[in-house]
Amino acid sequence: MLNQSELNIGTLGHVDHGKTTLAYAISHVWTDIHSESIKRSMTIKLGYSDAVIRKCGSENKAYYTIEESCTDGKESVPYRRISLLDAPGHETLMATAIAGSSIIDAALLVISSTEQVPMPQTKEHLMVINAMGIKNVIIAQTKIDIVGKERAKKNYDQIKAFIKGTPVENAPIIPVMANKGINIDALLKELAEMKIPERDLKSDPVMYVARSFDVNKPGTEIKDLVGGVVGGSIIRGQFKIGDEIEIRPGMNLSKDKAKKESYEPILASITSLSAANRELNSAQAGGLIAVGTDADPSLTKADGLVGQIVGKAGSLPPTVNEITLEYHSLERTDLPKQSFRQSEPLILGIGTGTSVGYIRSIKKNKLDITLNHHACIDKKAKIAVMRNFGQRWKLSGFGTLL
Repeated sequence: MLNQSELNIGTLGHVDHGKTTLAYAISHVWTDIHSESIKRSMTIKLGYSDAVIRKCGSENKAYYTIEESCTDGKESVPYRRISLLDAPGHETLMATAIAGSSIIDAALLVISSTEQVPMPQTKEHLMVINAMGIKNVIIAQTKIDIVGKERAKKNYDQIKAFIKGTPVENAPIIPVMANKGINIDALLKELAEMKIPERDLKSDPVMYVARSFDVNKPGTEIKDLVGGVVGGSIIRGQFKIGDEIEIRPGMNLSKDKAKKESYEPILASITSLSAANRELNSAQAGGLIAVGTDADPSLTKADGLVGQIVGKAGSLPPTVNEITLEYHSLERTDLPKQSFRQSEPLILGIGTGTSVGYIRSIKKNKLDITLNHHACIDKKAKIAVMRNFGQRWKLSGFGTLL
């Protein structure tokens, strides 16, 4: 059995195009488990699940499935484990989608046959894919059973025209009926044969936190309480049980919102490592990992540490609230030309979190920014920059730390 996922696959695309249904067809796990997502029938937070792609048949007639049995009754062979991150498609949740893009290796761009191509968030999510340098992209053309053959073919041609001239113009386009499991095997084949990115396993480990939990049930006796859990993806290096870690920026020590923030890193030991409920002794870059700690669970409850960074104690960069970015514009033709101005607010996608910042000064393509809240930023990170155009936040470019 494959213990840890080799790839993080992000499902991106316009709202109600079938991302969560497609993730279910691949993994048999419904990723919308957050109460608000269920109530509103839309993805609010990043959803996640694991899937084992299995192989059937001989080399000449091989096919892929997630079922344990092949069509001939023989047992399928585990071939590759992947993690799925289901990003929200609604415009108001673009910052969450951008946050998710920081930990994905490949993207499933989901485009429905029932609407014109491109819809607004289809366009913006493709910009995210390109801006963050995600090379492995598969396009899933969904809901083809609703529209009929001619409309599906017209939609396919629109997709081809949409991606022409972009970095993903040669991406495979796979028509699927996700709710009926039709053509999912073709999608699994592309995922199974996708090249695994090279991993840096020798550097000090860094993990981006995408979710955090208090796993203790209400009423648990104090002596039986276990420490807080953080979930996310290791982007380089390795962790093992017993490692001394720190989580930055950590705890805000300032109780008065009017006063300057003061943060203290959370110091803890790793007590457990798991991937999709499989216990591990060590975990490395790639896939989604849950890290159990001996930290106070009140710090991790209700996603309280989303956007923070985990590393070996003493190895992480300092916590800051002032940064300088070298800005790279996406040169969007659908947005007006708009120069940066002093004190302009920005929404920044930093790792798996989002932060509001204000421009202090501008010098050509260099922006000095004051953050609303302190952040710990990996020096190799790309920071997505969203600006306000006509009272709507739009992805305008990205920055790198100077």
